[in-house]
Amino acid sequence: MRAVQLSRYDTSPVLTEVPEPTITGPLDVVVRIGGAGVCRTDLHVIEGQWQQKSGVTLPYTLGHENAGWVHAVGPAVTNVSVGDPVILHPLATCGLCPACRLGDDVHCENSRFPGIDSDGGYADLLKTNARAVVKLDHSLQPADVAALADAGLTAYHAARKAAAALRPGHKAVIIGAGGLGHIGIQVLRALTPAELIVVDRSWEALGLAEQLGAQHIVASDGSEVDAVRDLTDGHGAEAVLDFVGEGGAVEAGLGMLRRAGNYYVIGYGGELRVPMIDVISTEVNFVGNLVGSYTDLAELMVLAAAGAVTLHTRRYPLSSYSDALDDLDKGEVRGRAILVP
Repeated sequence: MRAVQLSRYDTSPVLTEVPEPTITGPLDVVVRIGGAGVCRTDLHVIEGQWQQKSGVTLPYTLGHENAGWVHAVGPAVTNVSVGDPVILHPLATCGLCPACRLGDDVHCENSRFPGIDSDGGYADLLKTNARAVVKLDHSLQPADVAALADAGLTAYHAARKAAAALRPGHKAVIIGAGGLGHIGIQVLRALTPAELIVVDRSWEALGLAEQLGAQHIVASDGSEVDAVRDLTDGHGAEAVLDFVGEGGAVEAGLGMLRRAGNYYVIGYGGELRVPMIDVISTEVNFVGNLVGSYTDLAELMVLAAAGAVTLHTRRYPLSSYSDALDDLDKGEVRGRAILVP
């Protein structure tokens, strides 16, 4: 089968032929890929940023946002059948470790992360396990929702945390209305009555944010902190969801946060440097967000089937993977790029 593989860090991946994955365990599931999201994390993987964390042996297949149709199942699989449309939770978890027993499968001690530490979905077929597959409503097409498997899941995971603490009259700032942020806007709109303030440097992205229900849009042009302070009567917002995490976004985001506010870290690449006395004196909270649970993904699919969350996508054939990665790197993709085998 075809697969886009990385053979050396900081070099371009290549499309090559590799053996098809096979069923070797009772809970194995092989999925025929219908869509694979192209994520900025893939660029970071290629650059070598994940080399130490993943410990993956090269070459391997990229792609951690995947959806498709069940191609084959192990003898103990009962939750899906061959032909079912599914979206894949990015982690293939064990179900037996303490974290899984508590329903905190994001922190499974024995998980695999296809596309990060094992072969992913930039391919015709992908092997995962029964715990990772969420059956799709038949109104949903795999290519339309593939990027929700990680970008959408991470955005939902963070927005759901924020929504639990937001009240009517509160304000939430969303930094970045791109591939992750435009999903986070929709989730917050569905889960909370808080006013949404979206900050982005792109007027096109801000226009999309307004279409998706943001009450206020603010250009990231150096005056964004003052603009948000004006919109919050000088206090700052109760929540800041940072989908950028670099290039000055962190410093600006902290300036937009009110005392005792919650700063949700989703995007990464920069550094968080805060004097400890400022944390103590203002009682602000910093909350990390890594993917999301199986339950988060199942709930997100309910919102997707109801039309409350939709992805803005640009499709590329698998053979045009290089174009998709280049367009993403140049900032030319509105929403999410999707590879379709």
